[in-house]
Amino acid sequence: MADKLVIVESPAKAKTINRILGADYVVRPSMGHVRDLPERSLGVDVKNGFKPKYVVAKGKRKVIEALVKTLAGCHTVYLAPDPDREGEAIAWHLQELLRDAKNERRFVRVQYNEITPQAVRAAFQKPGEIDMKRVDAQQARRVLDRLVGYTVSPMLWRKLRRGLSAGRVQSVALRLLCEREREILKFVPEEYWILGAMARKLVAPLDPFRVKLVQVDGEKREVKSADMARQIRADLEGRSLRVSDISVVQVSRRPYPPFITSTLQQGASTAFGFSPSRTMGIAQKLYEGIAVDGEHAGLITYMRTDSVNVSQQALGAAREYIRQAFGPEYCPERPHLYKSRASAQEAHEAIRPTDIARHPDSLAGALDPSELKLYRLIWNRFVASQMAPARIERRAVKVEALPGAGQTRTYLFQAVVSEVKFPGFMRMTGVDLGKREEDGEAEEAAALPSLAIGENLQCLQWLGEKKETQPPRRYSEASLIRALEVNGVGRPSTYAQTIATLMDRAYADREKRVLRPTELGLRVNDLLVATLNELFDVKFTARMEESLDEIEKGAVGWVRMLDAFYRRFEGWMEATREPPTDPVTVREAMDMLGRVSNWAPPVEQDGRTYSDERFARSVAKQLADGRKAISQRQLDALLRIGIRYRAQIAGMEDFLKRIGRETLLAEPSAQPLSEETRKKLDLLGGLELDESAARFVASLAGQADRGRTLSPAQIRAMDRILVSHRKQIPDFEAVAASLGVRAEAQAEDHESKPLLEALKSVTDWKPPVARGNKSFDDREFFLSLSAHFGRKGYLTDRQRAALKRMAARYREQAPNYDKLAADFGIGRKPAPGTASDHG
Repeated sequence: MADKLVIVESPAKAKTINRILGADYVVRPSMGHVRDLPERSLGVDVKNGFKPKYVVAKGKRKVIEALVKTLAGCHTVYLAPDPDREGEAIAWHLQELLRDAKNERRFVRVQYNEITPQAVRAAFQKPGEIDMKRVDAQQARRVLDRLVGYTVSPMLWRKLRRGLSAGRVQSVALRLLCEREREILKFVPEEYWILGAMARKLVAPLDPFRVKLVQVDGEKREVKSADMARQIRADLEGRSLRVSDISVVQVSRRPYPPFITSTLQQGASTAFGFSPSRTMGIAQKLYEGIAVDGEHAGLITYMRTDSVNVSQQALGAAREYIRQAFGPEYCPERPHLYKSRASAQEAHEAIRPTDIARHPDSLAGALDPSELKLYRLIWNRFVASQMAPARIERRAVKVEALPGAGQTRTYLFQAVVSEVKFPGFMRMTGVDLGKREEDGEAEEAAALPSLAIGENLQCLQWLGEKKETQPPRRYSEASLIRALEVNGVGRPSTYAQTIATLMDRAYADREKRVLRPTELGLRVNDLLVATLNELFDVKFTARMEESLDEIEKGAVGWVRMLDAFYRRFEGWMEATREPPTDPVTVREAMDMLGRVSNWAPPVEQDGRTYSDERFARSVAKQLADGRKAISQRQLDALLRIGIRYRAQIAGMEDFLKRIGRETLLAEPSAQPLSEETRKKLDLLGGLELDESAARFVASLAGQADRGRTLSPAQIRAMDRILVSHRKQIPDFEAVAASLGVRAEAQAEDHESKPLLEALKSVTDWKPPVARGNKSFDDREFFLSLSAHFGRKGYLTDRQRAALKRMAARYREQAPNYDKLAADFGIGRKPAPGTASDHG
């Protein structure tokens, strides 16, 4: 019987490791983190060195019991979670839970960057000990996130609404989205003109080519008005063209480095439209191993890394493959070595194939299409990273417009063309002459004939094109990850979860791969920036990440770092505490509302009743009782109600100005409902809708009846309902155009259909659960999701997230669950309770 226990995180990884090690070892999964801070209390003793109060993680009691039973006949325990901070912490928590009082068992730490027989056996021949500096860095991160999330979130509840969350990294990512959105909203486009000429030689070949105006009177000149454009065009009329200069530059373009976590997520998003979580789910499966030619092995190295280092063995294998497949001229004299960012963990490698001889084409029958796409992307990038640079010849031709009699102004035009002289790594990636930062501002021409200095040209046409400056682009998932990485916010293991949490919290929407903050997200961000600007400052968050790196290096103690942070944090939180409201102002506001004679009827929404009149009476009673002060949030709610009924309240706007709250009048909720929105609601009211959509529309109508405006997200949701029910609307295209209905295409939903199919096999549904005045029934929810998908062919991001959680709950009854979990990123989660902290 085996007397050596190996513990890894997942069943798939356990299966691969077990096949490599053989019968002398028993391999079991921990299913991720086994201990964490408690869910319903802070769990940190801030007065006693920030000591964490760990408890067995939710749902892990049976996992621990099973591991204890397996321990009975084992003398050595090999702790083999992933080679990063989270993996080190998992190993330490397992050791703390499983160590017996007599210390009879030997616990050792085993790490490997790839799951191949050679790498795994080598690691087990040289086991080590748990790196407590790395554990301390993880504990500091976990405590830091808990202090921020657990303390700041209730402030959002008091000032906005219950159920909202803030997080150390999550809120900074939201800030980036919102700041970009504000830039876009306040952007004012400016006109400018691009001037040029269509020219050709006087002798064959006579193919025309375009030149662009780059200088006027020897200086770069921006044409920013129609008058200036007309003046230049008039001055150019009748002039002839002559080649004044030709320069030829040889450019060497190096390949990009192999992937790290962030660039893999960006590359998969750009190439295939994969979300970060989907990319990481597929990469996890490729790392943990699949059966190929009867052998179970990992296909790629560890996928959570910020290092571009590559082992000497892998470099040698790649260079030999390049020589054999492409020829010696494609293999540079020395291997390319790339520099990682300063904070990268250099012990890790970049993401690369574990065996360069395992060509993507050979795996077509072993991998599904998505897995093969990602493996091919990783394989191609790694091979290309070690190929010779491409050599490109860039030819720049300058053309002058010769002045006529009495003309003094000079005009210089330019055309640039690039030609690949030696493709180098582009043999693998394809020819790409797109601009990089080092290329400068030159605009490429499609082609240029052979020209000589002093050669006269014929001007076929003077060209002029009016353009407008464009606002900054909204972030895509890929570009947001890049921004987080460049700013030093978060780590490779957090990027995908950060974006997923913004979606789950309804702080952001995704449309055609573009992220847009919701109205709720903007309000949350505005409040956090107004009250805790320093805490959620990008640079401060980056410094915190650097401090965690210093802890891992042993340069600073984790308790000392937390103590320094907490002293500042306490001061910031103290400043958020609201001063008491002025009772005189509250009474004046109540007097104003006392003039309302025609209150809107109560509205039922999500099982709750909303009544302006009832709320005003409850505040009046609280004021009269005198035992509890009226909060600023309550006063703001009264003032907003007053704005909605201002037609019945003479002097309401003057009152707001007098007390300095006139800014409430500019809020979206204070604006009257547009005629288009009202017509959309009327149109929706006449359609046959399913129960869920009908409830949603009814809630919007009730909101409108109470004088509340609708948010952009709500209007987009209305548009989607109208588009999905277009068959019921005569002459839909004309109606949609008149009402401004945006018929935007939904992002392709690859995930919902297989998950719904798997859950059809569930026969033993959990009984409904009552929480407050709501009832949650898994089976009914599954049926509603199935019906929604059947009608529309997609589920929303939030619906898909809920569907994934349901699939995890019923994993024992769902066929092929492990494959689905790997494909769609269900399997690996952050430590329980951390989603709102740094996801």
